[in-house]
Amino acid sequence: MRILLLCHAFNALTQRLHCELRSKGHEVSVEFDINDAVTEEAVDLFQPDLLIAPFLKRAIPASVFEALPCLVVHPGPLGDRGPAALDWAILEGKKTWGVTVLQAVAELDAGPVWASRSFALRQASKSSLYRHEVTEAAVSAVFEALDKYVAGESPRPVEREASLWRSAPQQADRSLDWARDRSETILQKIRSADGMPGLLSELFGTETYLFDARPCKTSFRPEAEPGTVIGRSGPALAVRTVDGVVWIGHVRRKSAKAIKLPATAVFAAEADELQDVPGAYREIAFEEIAGVGYLHFDFYNGAMGTDACRRMLAAFEAATQSSVQVLVLTGGGDHWSNGLNLNLIEAADSPAEESWNNILAIDDLAETIIRTTGKWVISAMGGNAGAGGVFLARAADEVWIRSATVLNPHYKDMGNLYGSEYWTYLLPKHAGPENADRIARARWPMGAAEALELGLANRVFEADQASFADKVREAASGLADQDLTARLTAKAVQRERDERAKPLADYREAELARMRRNFFGFDPSYHVARYNFVRKVAKSRTPLTLATHRSGRNAVRQRTGTVS
Repeated sequence: MRILLLCHAFNALTQRLHCELRSKGHEVSVEFDINDAVTEEAVDLFQPDLLIAPFLKRAIPASVFEALPCLVVHPGPLGDRGPAALDWAILEGKKTWGVTVLQAVAELDAGPVWASRSFALRQASKSSLYRHEVTEAAVSAVFEALDKYVAGESPRPVEREASLWRSAPQQADRSLDWARDRSETILQKIRSADGMPGLLSELFGTETYLFDARPCKTSFRPEAEPGTVIGRSGPALAVRTVDGVVWIGHVRRKSAKAIKLPATAVFAAEADELQDVPGAYREIAFEEIAGVGYLHFDFYNGAMGTDACRRMLAAFEAATQSSVQVLVLTGGGDHWSNGLNLNLIEAADSPAEESWNNILAIDDLAETIIRTTGKWVISAMGGNAGAGGVFLARAADEVWIRSATVLNPHYKDMGNLYGSEYWTYLLPKHAGPENADRIARARWPMGAAEALELGLANRVFEADQASFADKVREAASGLADQDLTARLTAKAVQRERDERAKPLADYREAELARMRRNFFGFDPSYHVARYNFVRKVAKSRTPLTLATHRSGRNAVRQRTGTVS
């Protein structure tokens, strides 16, 4: 079928559906919801059989939903209506939640139901729940709806008397009362607003939006008043509660120009005066299990700034000194890595200089992984990855990927960045010249099956988020039980051959020459794109690489199975 995805932004769910629908042979195009006229034009150009709206903030115009079936994905169970369903579910401590696929009608979230799914609501941030449970349920429900549509079935009418409309939570609905709220309640409220809009409170007497809240396993400074900042660890600040301590990893001042940053960066002067609690807010950890070394790293939103890359390099080098022969790089559950930390770059005195420092630091890490011949290194990608994070993972000997993981192995949408992390060496090496060229030119998200086919992954695990780690450990332990001497010897020999053919330094020099022009050259495209991304500036048009209906050449290539 010809399916148009109408969305406010190309978010995680929309990307996953884009991958899944294409893998099933559907012809898919995307249109951002700019205004009614643009949507009407997109429908006229593409002539879709069906429109799917995975993520909208406005109603679909009647001129569209009256002309063709429009399926709306609502992140709430049957009967739930309103724009902030997941916020309310977390705030109210629901044990189960769901997703409903509705047909668009004039009244929001009130149309007949095509399919629904339910799931257990774990204690996690809104963004994490959306990225995993909501997305999995939505994909399953959408495909059930498609099967029914193809079979000629009709959606079932909604029980109007059982439906409930609720507007988005207001500040008063989740305001923090540090003098009364227990730690569990504080975490629940902050998680309900993470990553947007954040929860407004006060730190150091300054109105501040809070994000990235985590429990503190040990209590300290019991004499401090609740709401007092009492310590720091890495990027996070510890705040006293009535029954313990919570960590706040990221904040944004209440200011029109402020952006989300590590809490210790926003309150740097104040943080310097606080007690340091090393490792309490842990982003990097190493453990050995059954002869395998696991290097865990979980950076907020997968962003790896200059300091994060340097700390990762030190941790990786330390891990290589262990006795294990198999070393697994686990990344985070939500994001394996998304490369450069664009927020820290945007906040720097010189974004160009910080961009340069960041790319050098991540290149140092990638090079060290590539040159490690005494260990068999595996990137275990249970979370999504983008840009430099994809190629950082490919620096390992093998990439094991969860079936639901989505990769965005391209830089071009960020102001036509060229990219580094030795991708000009790694892609041809693992994917072959033709696939390397296809991946480098593409601007579409990639699912696990396609990553395996193209050489960006070596093994796919059919697993949910909870069981992926167990399956990786089982497979890695089996590998560690083998004699890897011959494999590691062959790896070292191949590395020497590659180095003689073309030194890694040459790849790095050529990539960084292009990156220097992106950062310091006359074309400001990268700086404009980064500014818009960090500050959430709404798109004024849909990129032609996604809106294939707006480019005849791209539409032809999509039908013939090639990527533009």
